[in-house]
Amino acid sequence: MSTPADALSCAAVLFDLDGVLVESGSTVERSWRAWAVDHGLDPDAVVAACHGRPSAETIAAVAPHLDAAGEAAALELLQAADTSELVACPGAAEILAALPGTRHAVVTSGTRPLATARLTSVLLPVPAVLIAAGEVPRGKPAPDGYLAAAARLGFVPESCVVVEDARPGVLAARAAGCRVIGIDGPLLGDPSDVDILVPDLAALAATVGTGSIALTRRSETHV
Repeated sequence: MSTPADALSCAAVLFDLDGVLVESGSTVERSWRAWAVDHGLDPDAVVAACHGRPSAETIAAVAPHLDAAGEAAALELLQAADTSELVACPGAAEILAALPGTRHAVVTSGTRPLATARLTSVLLPVPAVLIAAGEVPRGKPAPDGYLAAAARLGFVPESCVVVEDARPGVLAARAAGCRVIGIDGPLLGDPSDVDILVPDLAALAATVGTGSIALTRRSETHV
């Protein structure tokens, strides 16, 4: 792919949750490290595998001898209760306020209760369309979540833009046929795989027209 662009026009915006709307990295890593220690696993290896995909899939990959669904359910209950260090990502409240509810969605690798807890704890709205783990056949990097979100909003995936911060999510968005805005960081992978690269949502302006949304990287943004 060529050098990332400065603007995209779309019908709807599909957001990842963690690292895009809610900064939950410390909570996520703390819980996974504790879980790894409790099960005699290498915490660094578990943390390296956990980002951007459903908890049950991570557990199945790093500890196939365990009951992945049961372990994931217990782990996410703990994560949902651990909100002390959660904050809204820069620009998240502003861009959500600028977008009509019929023109945006959240697609997360966490469960619905976990996603709802994280959004409400940082005073961000829970969208009308929220696709969570277990609500589609396959999690990221499969495209199922983004395909479902586009369909629920009533748009073809090719008319949607996804905002992601992690490699599995970028792969999922591409497989769905969506264009991608990447949040620059260590989880993103190759930045040339995204259409616009920004440090956070504060660097992105959204202008809603009668038939489309213009997403523009602010001129003062450097990544």
